[in-house]
Amino acid sequence: MLRSLAAAVVLVGLTLPAAAFELSFTWGATPACDSGRPSVVASPEFHLANVPPGTRVIVFEMIDLNAPDFHHGGGTVSYAGDGLVQAGAFRYLGPCPPAGPHRYMWTATARDRGTTFGRTLDTASATRSFPN
Repeated sequence: MLRSLAAAVVLVGLTLPAAAFELSFTWGATPACDSGRPSVVASPEFHLANVPPGTRVIVFEMIDLNAPDFHHGGGTVSYAGDGLVQAGAFRYLGPCPPAGPHRYMWTATARDRGTTFGRTLDTASATRSFPN
């Protein structure tokens, strides 16, 4: 009976889901803008946790949840196991809400190679208002 219980514990342990891929960010030195005409700016600092094994690149993309048809773009960075993507790793059209704060969502897509041909391993997202 003890052997059966031990085997059950091992099987349950094998079926537990992996920790979810997580993303967070801070606007940091993102320049203030309220004209509705965004400029190309340096990316904010990103923190990653539980990045899927086999990840070679992380593809970042930002959308304005208040104006989802406006494409802000993003960038792709090589991933070498560090949970920090430094500010300025790529350039994109920065946040620039025309009337009051907007909510912006960054999505990070972990891929096993390149942006076009790589297999998506997982995605994570984080949302913040700008200006804060």
